[in-house]
Amino acid sequence: MQQEKRFLRFGLIMAASFLLSPVIAADDTPVLNDLVTPDITTEEPAAGRRVRQVAPEYEGTEVYHALYLPVDWKPGGKYSVIVEYTGNKFAECGSTGEVKDANLGYGLTGGEGFIWVSMPYIEKGGQRNAVRWWGDKQATVDYCKTNLPRICEQFGGDPESIFICGFSRGAIGASYIGLADDQIASFWKGMITHDHFDGDRSWGYPGSDRKSALGRLSRLKGRPVLTCGVGTEFLRDHPELAEVTFLRPPVAEIFTIPEGKVIHPHTDLWMHRASEYREQARQWLNRHQ
Repeated sequence: MQQEKRFLRFGLIMAASFLLSPVIAADDTPVLNDLVTPDITTEEPAAGRRVRQVAPEYEGTEVYHALYLPVDWKPGGKYSVIVEYTGNKFAECGSTGEVKDANLGYGLTGGEGFIWVSMPYIEKGGQRNAVRWWGDKQATVDYCKTNLPRICEQFGGDPESIFICGFSRGAIGASYIGLADDQIASFWKGMITHDHFDGDRSWGYPGSDRKSALGRLSRLKGRPVLTCGVGTEFLRDHPELAEVTFLRPPVAEIFTIPEGKVIHPHTDLWMHRASEYREQARQWLNRHQ
């Protein structure tokens, strides 16, 4: 009997040590237990599943958005919503510009409590998603204005608790697209950006100047903004336009770069690893939810 107890105790210790130990990669480098964004599928939407959806207006094209229902999602429930716009295609930092490769919204929520929608930019001609800049800006704006209410109605999104977020191009797009007119601006309860902001600099497309950008930001009407990373210091001079919180995550300290998919400090993966900065971002989101 005592021997059986010893074997049982040994087995439990070994099991626990296996579960708590870091995974060892082929090169003997420990891989921490980071979040992993779910792969996109063509299945029907379900709790904990991220799916590719084609809007009725774009049947027969390659235009699509991605929908993720949180692990705690149930039919008939009501859930806050995160709408994300991706960065440009930029190989140096690992960004593909593709809807399917968005990460920021998943890092913010950990896959719980929020419906997460990765919205597309529509390429001119309306046949595919744009992976650099805005494509057809008006078509991009209209896509969100048409499909966001549709998604909320179908899947229990709370229209009073929708946040827009974006990385790099998407951080600019949160305002350039998300505040393009009064109708789309009215959707948002708050905004989260990482690296850059509309009006940070002139990028060469119409309306990228600061005066135009501040005009767009005024449509937020003082609602809260969490800015992470670089390119937002000018917002300190305009507290009347938004309730801005500044967060500066030291990405190069959170990761040992290059590490896994993080090949550059300019990345939308920084919240996939636990840190005090991720905790602050999540606290901000929960506080304003």
